Amino acid sequence: MSEKITTLLEALPYIKKFFRSTFVIKYGGAAMEEEHLKKEFAKDVALLKYVGINPVIVHGGGPKIGRLLKELKIPTEFVDGLRVTDSKTLDVVEMVLSGNINKEIVKNINDMGGRAIGLSGKDGRLLIAKKVAGKDIGLVGEIVNVDVAIIKDINRHGYIPVIAPLADGVDGNSYNINADTAAGSIAKSLSAEKLILLTDVDGVLDKEDKLLSSLKISDIDTLISNKTISGGMIPKVDCCIDAIEGGVKETHIINGKIPHAILLEIFTNSGIGTKITKEV
Repeated sequence: MSEKITTLLEALPYIKKFFRSTFVIKYGGAAMEEEHLKKEFAKDVALLKYVGINPVIVHGGGPKIGRLLKELKIPTEFVDGLRVTDSKTLDVVEMVLSGNINKEIVKNINDMGGRAIGLSGKDGRLLIAKKVAGKDIGLVGEIVNVDVAIIKDINRHGYIPVIAPLADGVDGNSYNINADTAAGSIAKSLSAEKLILLTDVDGVLDKEDKLLSSLKISDIDTLISNKTISGGMIPKVDCCIDAIEGGVKETHIINGKIPHAILLEIFTNSGIGTKITKEV
């Protein structure tokens, strides 16, 4: 019992510190695939709202999209981690993200006592994008504008926005947006306290596979050049750096396979992932 009380008391200063703050959370990976993790994530998000924090959820959906494309015999190709998206692929992406995954996340949060509202980035022209330059990958966009008034209105009325990363284009097309970069753009536009990326690894690891729990952005170039940070972790770290340089105070890369990962990272002294800031 005393251990439980200690844990609760450890959380108190963080709850006070982050009261009325905005956290943008990119939800993806195994945490979206395994049923028990889906429920634990929904509990965490509902709890954040109840203690006075405004969570904004931006979700991916890669595995489900990939499975449906395979069933429909639509070929899939990736360039630098981005799905090449023609009009047929975009129809599937939009169907899975907006029509299936988004509504499931909303239901899970609502079932846990939260009040979530599902949105596509196209709703109310919440997200405006232009075609990604320099790559021949079709209808994949980068965000040029976020209508933060929509998100703030939802927050102010006690709801939790759950956003599918699709966007209207400045050229009239619709665009598929990488969920990490969408979350980063939204976090910057909101001047969020935190950007939290859920992944399937513990965070940034050193060459002995030990967790680097705290980094400043001036450390990153060295860690990339000596191959400590490599592969799929590079775009995630770049996303964190871009968010910090855009005004987000702190960014976190955490393992969504750990139950209650968000709460353990935010409300405990040691955390469970990697925190990246301008200064340590």
